[in-house]
Amino acid sequence: FGSSVCAQSLGLLASRRPSWAFHTPATMVKFCMEPANPSKSCKAMGADLRVHYKNTYETANAIKGMNLRRAQTYLENVCAKKECVPFRVYKGCIGRTPQAKAFKMSQGRWPVKSAKIILGLLTNAESNAEFKNLDTENLTITHIRVSEAQQGRRRTYRAHGRINAYMNCPCHVEIILSEQDEAVEKPEEEDAKPKKFTKKQLAKRRLKVGGAQ
Repeated sequence: FGSSVCAQSLGLLASRRPSWAFHTPATMVKFCMEPANPSKSCKAMGADLRVHYKNTYETANAIKGMNLRRAQTYLENVCAKKECVPFRVYKGCIGRTPQAKAFKMSQGRWPVKSAKIILGLLTNAESNAEFKNLDTENLTITHIRVSEAQQGRRRTYRAHGRINAYMNCPCHVEIILSEQDEAVEKPEEEDAKPKKFTKKQLAKRRLKVGGAQ
């Protein structure tokens, strides 16, 4: 009898808890785009990452379009504070640094946690590329997107018995690496149409070649 009463009381306490207090596992997020050539591309994703959205957004924008090796070196330099991440969008109250001149900006920071998270995703994408027999030295970050995830809710206790929300701002990150095609020169067309020149153009050409007649 005592155990049933305890179970009922616990059920009542649980029913009184707000909906946000129950942790529900997040569903996997889909990619917002697909690569143009899936056979020469690889993907990596992180969902509900416990890292600040704004810092991760700026870090991802800094490496967009980079070669894989250059991006890995750059993020390692950010962790060592040898290179900075330029803040272009979320730049309120961001200090200035001379390292941002490399990106033609003045404001920059060194978000180490975001850099380590993205560095891990790049390592994951590189492993996926090796599994698909892609050339890892020729991979370029063609797509990287950072989107806001559901905020985690906690509480902080203030003066005079008040309670305020204490939220965190996690994010989802998705990366697509693609193998770049080798540049091939366009062959000259044999049956090309003859170029037509006006009398003025012909006169100028005669002056350049043989001088005045």
